[in-house]
Amino acid sequence: MSQKKVDAYKEQKANRQKIIKREKMILRLEKIAALVVCIVAVCWIGYSVQDKVTGKDSEEQIVTEMDTSALDDYLAGLSAEDAE
Repeated sequence: MSQKKVDAYKEQKANRQKIIKREKMILRLEKIAALVVCIVAVCWIGYSVQDKVTGKDSEEQIVTEMDTSALDDYLAGLSAEDAE
């Protein structure tokens, strides 16, 4: 091995604990970031589904009125014929 490679190996060996700690910390941060992204995605999907299910349709109530006087008169006429 050349002297340059030997010096690099010795430096790496001396800083091995720091390097391992740094790599572990980076791995933990990557896992936490991935977890946060997954949680945000699941919450966003859940919110979107809930919004579509209970969204604007439940807020706007449609009131329908129907005039049944003609039907009432017809039924009253039928019951009057039965009574006679």
